Amino acid sequence: MDFSNESRVLHRCSAQIGNLLLLSLWHLVHSIISICNFTLDIANVLESYLISSGLLGRYKSLHIAKLRYLAIVIESEEAYQTSKIIELLQWLEAVGVKHVCLYDKEGILKKSKDFILENLDGAIWFQDAHENNVLLDQQHMTLEFVSFSDGKEAVAKAANVLFMKYSKSGVTDQNQKEKIFTESQMSEALKTVGSGGPEPDLLLVYGPARCHLGFPAWRIKYTEIVHMGPLKSMNYGSLIKAIYKFTMVRQNYGK
Repeated sequence: MDFSNESRVLHRCSAQIGNLLLLSLWHLVHSIISICNFTLDIANVLESYLISSGLLGRYKSLHIAKLRYLAIVIESEEAYQTSKIIELLQWLEAVGVKHVCLYDKEGILKKSKDFILENLDGAIWFQDAHENNVLLDQQHMTLEFVSFSDGKEAVAKAANVLFMKYSKSGVTDQNQKEKIFTESQMSEALKTVGSGGPEPDLLLVYGPARCHLGFPAWRIKYTEIVHMGPLKSMNYGSLIKAIYKFTMVRQNYGK
């Protein structure tokens, strides 16, 4: 009887020791990962500072011509930080970026459109530039404002445009079954409903989420997407680094 009790005590002690060792191992691994992440963050901050200070020579010459159209996705709660957004656009203008699409899911940036344009010297609204055929103007920055309503809702409207156009053509039922809409026809329909902007070469995401937050999917088939962290933590060095990396990468487009 005593032997049985001793066995149970030893088993209980062994289990507690095993649990303690596993817990210690978990804390050790967690600490190592935390230290690595902290070290990486410090390295990124230092690198961004060196880039901002102009001490890293390779970042001084950007092949900005490769970045024909830039999209910036901002989490809607951060989209109220208009001063930060204007500062970001001023940085982009300073390095030669001329065509920018601003997106947030709720359309906050659309409501701030006039204020943003007024605070950027010579900036032109994309819609005005498109209508006046000045999209190739390299002297002024053009800004496009997009929200979630330009996504699924726009596709539904475009599909309806194609359906109405096709219905009015008076084709037979047999031909209707064989009819296939092409990508170019869909693109033209999206332009008709006002949602056919250019495909961005690079998309920068500012916010906690590592996704495009509902940016129109048909416009980012070949787009490079980079998560930049919260808007409040944005810095010039990180922006230049993201653009530099994009301009140095060779893109291969599949068929």
